[in-house]
Amino acid sequence: MTFILLFLGLLVLILGSVPIAVALGMVALIAMLSTGGISSLPNLALVLFDGATSFPLIAIPLFILAGAIMNATGISRRLIAFASALVGFIRGGLAMVSISASLFFAEISGSAVADVAALGSILIPAMKKRGYETPFAAAVMSSSATLAVIIPPSIPMIIYGVMADASVVELFVAGIIPGILGGLLLMFVAWLYARRHDFPVEGVFERAQVWTTFRDAGWALCLPAIILGGIFSGWVTATEGAGLAVVAALLIGGLVYRELDLRQLREAMLEGGIQTAVVMLLVATSALLGDYLTEQQLPQQVASGIMGFTDSKWVILALLNVFFLVIGLFLHSAAAIILVVPIVMPLVRAAGIDPVHFGLIVTLNLGIGQQTPPVASVLVTACSVAKADIWEVSKVNLRFVAVLVAVLVVVTYLPAIPMSLVNWLYR
Repeated sequence: MTFILLFLGLLVLILGSVPIAVALGMVALIAMLSTGGISSLPNLALVLFDGATSFPLIAIPLFILAGAIMNATGISRRLIAFASALVGFIRGGLAMVSISASLFFAEISGSAVADVAALGSILIPAMKKRGYETPFAAAVMSSSATLAVIIPPSIPMIIYGVMADASVVELFVAGIIPGILGGLLLMFVAWLYARRHDFPVEGVFERAQVWTTFRDAGWALCLPAIILGGIFSGWVTATEGAGLAVVAALLIGGLVYRELDLRQLREAMLEGGIQTAVVMLLVATSALLGDYLTEQQLPQQVASGIMGFTDSKWVILALLNVFFLVIGLFLHSAAAIILVVPIVMPLVRAAGIDPVHFGLIVTLNLGIGQQTPPVASVLVTACSVAKADIWEVSKVNLRFVAVLVAVLVVVTYLPAIPMSLVNWLYR
């Protein structure tokens, strides 16, 4: 009953346009006063501080900064040119360029919103100029950017790792195979749509052009190898890898390519700082609510209630999938992870579900939520860049959302596919 009252109170505040972080803090404060009185407040500041000072969270602003540097130094443009030389000869090839560029860009920034804002500003106008329908151009960029957050590094995975006390590195590795599979399926759907609507071919395949663009983008292509190689080999942690990403992007973009746009970089850094501040405040206030819930043993009560209904982990996963898909309609991924994951983790562990496997499921569920109104942060960003109506884009985007749902089903019920690399490398 207490949990329902807390959730309803939080929902009322959010629907009343109260910022989520403030709503979390208010609900926690009222709950603490109602059960423990004024004597429960002296610990409040320490809980808030401890919640926002987790070392893995430092990776978030660093990965965002690395993505900003990529866009401000011409690295993104070189990657797009190389991808275009590889797949531009296929009908609808520019859509495939958008998908492959999104997957690669997310390997540096870890943010779907940053991905669609940075690459969409280049690729969406290019697709429109070549005769692609505007809703299709926005849908391709939006869906591919969301899929990219399961490819390492991933900011939602970092937040989940902190909330669930799971290995961030193992989460990164678990996302590789589903990310590649999903990218190929998105390309196939884009090709089918392009054939049906007779979208243009960019040109014939030329090995010389592939070699020229590969040579021009060679240093940029080293970035994932440097960053992910360091993380997966154990030489650096995910947070240290984020710092390495910033240094590598600065050296390659500033010293090798010599195209550092300081004005664009400054704007991107400010935006990244704002995004980071929002996440940190969310983490701090959620820690306060989490501390209260733990004291009241509400997560354990939820776990025991569901386990009393069924002890099948596959049924429990189905219930949790539906739950997170609904939550994703109304909450941004960071807020949903911070609010819900600490509550359901006792149930996940009691059902024998691997926390890393579950983390990938959560990330995919909330990624789908980024494509479904009313919140749909990534979809809204793509529509803003494309100057397109969100409902027109959503109609086209249903095909690509179906791909994301298919990947979610595979990840949920065939855990050997995402977990094979994790088991091989770390277990």
